[in-house]
Amino acid sequence: MNGGISFWYADDGLPEVREPLAGDASADVVIVGGGYTGLWTAYYLKKAVPFLRITVLEQKFCGYGASGRNGGWLYNGIAGRDRYAKLHGHEAAVRLQRAMNDTVDEVVRAAEEEGIDAGVHKGGVLEVARTPAQLARLKAFHEHELSYGEKDRELFGARETAERVKVADAVGSTWTPHGARVHPVKLVKGLAAAVVALGVTIHELTPVTEIRPKHAVTPYGTVRAPYVLRCTEGFTAALKGQKRTWLPMNSSMIATEPLTQEQWESVGWDGGETLGDMAHAYMYAQRTADGRIALGGRGVPYRFGSRTDNDGRTQGATVEALRELLVRFFPQLAPVRIEHAWSGVLGVPRDWCATVTLDRSTGLGWAGGYVGSGVATANLAARTLRDLVQQDSGQGGRTELTDLPWVGHKVRKWEPEPLRWLGVHGLYATYRAADRHEHTTNSGEPSKLARFADRVAGRH
Repeated sequence: MNGGISFWYADDGLPEVREPLAGDASADVVIVGGGYTGLWTAYYLKKAVPFLRITVLEQKFCGYGASGRNGGWLYNGIAGRDRYAKLHGHEAAVRLQRAMNDTVDEVVRAAEEEGIDAGVHKGGVLEVARTPAQLARLKAFHEHELSYGEKDRELFGARETAERVKVADAVGSTWTPHGARVHPVKLVKGLAAAVVALGVTIHELTPVTEIRPKHAVTPYGTVRAPYVLRCTEGFTAALKGQKRTWLPMNSSMIATEPLTQEQWESVGWDGGETLGDMAHAYMYAQRTADGRIALGGRGVPYRFGSRTDNDGRTQGATVEALRELLVRFFPQLAPVRIEHAWSGVLGVPRDWCATVTLDRSTGLGWAGGYVGSGVATANLAARTLRDLVQQDSGQGGRTELTDLPWVGHKVRKWEPEPLRWLGVHGLYATYRAADRHEHTTNSGEPSKLARFADRVAGRH
């Protein structure tokens, strides 16, 4: 199957869609976007202040976007940490990293408390190196993570890596316990149900076309509220005036048929770690609860004019490239069928920094720009938005979360077209060329092409 939103929906079924907005309405807080960020924000706000009238507006149905299409990596990565260290000091970035470490456990805790069976397995995150250049990068990455206080991270050689997962040609890996596998759709469906049970109003099939102070405008009416929170991530460009705010970066995935017991024995992977690598055009994978491998990568990175797809359909060349990547990692799985392919978008700010903001003068707030790390980061962002709203409304003061360095971060807009399209496609062509160069030369020296691409992208 190609498209159909994602494998996760094919596996768990599409939700019954809630009623759209029926006309003008009012609320205390209106949240635009029914993905992880919007739903977690509604959840924590309603828990903290039960009398708040909260309305969530979603253009399709809750979890239609990245929340229902991602790779199921609940982990402690956060976009922009190094930049925040430069802007606010190393200790501030350490506090942000500690908050992310704790967030993994917070999502697991909240899911258990609400009775959400999301197939959670906390096996940590294993990232492997398959070339000398990748190994050099992996060791530097490992030391870098330790410098941010992650003392429980481990570095493995080739033999120890193979004892965990038998990745072909793996020469080393790094592992952190701060990660878990989840079934994204079961998590977002359960969260939406929990939010409704708390008394939050959700209107689906209700696209918001414009956000302005105290107003969320839709074709069916306008919802007025003192606080309007934008939680639209990769779909932000569709809003009036937001075309160049966050770039909708495309990511694609495949899911295999269920592997046999013999095939799993040939692969290992008994710990259920989420699996990544140190390539510049990196991959991400999980061993699903029903015994498949779900694996993703960039594919076609960006559509002209910040367009997004409708149903996740993926180009044949991308599917084949992901299949080839799977077989490079696990040659013994060459006969395994691919049963599903899909794509989705994630939000990328121009400086690749995730942010949370509440403008106290207008009541407008937003969170996102997770650059592919949103499953956990959305939860931290939501709890931060909760604290910011409570602080602004006089129902709370400063907290550890409102003092984190990503709060209130400002970033310039992306370039206009066609520069945006040319830049992104050129960028990822350069990353792929860098990976090919490192494989061909088999040198321990990282490619200069990748360093050039990082500078152009604004990552460093």
